[in-house]
Amino acid sequence: MVPLSAFGPKPFVVHSPTEPKLPFVYASPHSGSIYPAELIADSRLDPKTLRRSEDAFVQDLFGAAPGLGAPLIEALFPRVFLDANREPYELDQSMFAEALPNFANTTSARVSLGLGTIARVVSNGSEIYRRRLMVAEAEARIEGLYFPYHTALKQLLLTARAHFGGVVLVDCHSMPSTGGPMDEDSGRARGDMVLGDRYGMSCDPRVVELAERTLRRMGYRVTRNEPYAGGFVTQNYGRPHEGLHALQIEINRALYMDEVGIRPNAGYARLKNDVAALIAEMGKVDPAWLAPAGERFAQAAQ
Repeated sequence: MVPLSAFGPKPFVVHSPTEPKLPFVYASPHSGSIYPAELIADSRLDPKTLRRSEDAFVQDLFGAAPGLGAPLIEALFPRVFLDANREPYELDQSMFAEALPNFANTTSARVSLGLGTIARVVSNGSEIYRRRLMVAEAEARIEGLYFPYHTALKQLLLTARAHFGGVVLVDCHSMPSTGGPMDEDSGRARGDMVLGDRYGMSCDPRVVELAERTLRRMGYRVTRNEPYAGGFVTQNYGRPHEGLHALQIEINRALYMDEVGIRPNAGYARLKNDVAALIAEMGKVDPAWLAPAGERFAQAAQ
């Protein structure tokens, strides 16, 4: 069993601004890169193969956010150990030696792919574990990692909303440059950036348009909601009528890293500078766009 203490006193880090200046919270749930020896021993896969499910370096790419006035939260635990962009109990019964609790979601599309809260496979479809897990192991991960991360994220959002009247959560991710064997776009080259807003449901469209316009002006190829429309985080926290907006950004890994060696490439510095410019430009949103629905109506009537 992997000791949760391997991830430190807290399973996440919050990088806070000296002064809150932007109505944004940035989050990196998949860039954790601590792989305890017990996890490696439990796995059929070598450490580098495990890391291919990781959004490597994303927390650094968005590292300008605190200096510009918005907090950045990053998970320290790796995605293959626990995926914070899932429901808390989205679990695959075939992975466990005992029956899961009745409230577990064992039938979602993500579970069927082996990519639940605790993944059965990595992105290329290879099985992770040598053995079946015990339910107590899943419960320990969810209680000790998942809930603390989401509690901290929710508090950041509520604090920012109280301060600015509305807030945008930007969930920060990276994607393989080519669709994997389990993806709908398997074998096809991908664009540079994907903006996911749950098909217009999770974020004010003007915020998404601002992000897309800024990225296109920088020369990036941008798509919306294909192949990624946003996961649990975007769907759960994106409630524009309450002044809570959520936008997922996926960055093509080939732009900034060697996908096999998992190390920065020659494009890293340029992309990091461009992401910082994107954060600054998005910070120019009109606060009226972000207000809860009743307040937006009242402001429009004035």
